[in-house]
Amino acid sequence: MNELKNEIFRTLDAAVGALCQAGNIAPGSVIVLGCSTSEVAGARIGKGSVPELGEVIAEAMLTACATRGMHAAFQCCEHLNRAIVMEESVLRSRCLMQVNAVPQPKAGGSVPAAAWKRLTKPALAAFIQAEAAIDVGDTLVGMHIRPVAVPLRIEYDKVGHANLVMAYSRLPYIGGSRAVYE
Repeated sequence: MNELKNEIFRTLDAAVGALCQAGNIAPGSVIVLGCSTSEVAGARIGKGSVPELGEVIAEAMLTACATRGMHAAFQCCEHLNRAIVMEESVLRSRCLMQVNAVPQPKAGGSVPAAAWKRLTKPALAAFIQAEAAIDVGDTLVGMHIRPVAVPLRIEYDKVGHANLVMAYSRLPYIGGSRAVYE
């Protein structure tokens, strides 16, 4: 488990760093993590939740974001309609719709449940449009990133056995042939 823990911390730190740099993401922005501990452990998504891995992954994501001045948010599974766990202050500052549930490993997911316990004042939002997102284990976190999503690849493409996919957002280009862009 120690080797996997080190891998998780190293990979999520690299992922958050790459997103911040490639997307020129400003401090105070939100990065959403969707994660299947089942997939990380080598099982099929939703079939083998591992709360101990959830603790490690939540801690790694919170640490990676905090060191860069970012806010971490965590996507729940479909049993909580993919709601987002975050600090209540982030929810309030973004005027998000709060919903009422407390994530559990088998109803929300091991990572959001662990994040809920680690946050100062956790809250659950129905949805968010974050500046970037990390998907570990094909959780379809893309619904929580604002348009236009730009895929990003780094040297790491797995966390344990789970696929690692991520994207940052850029401003949409509008106008036509006469438009001028920065």
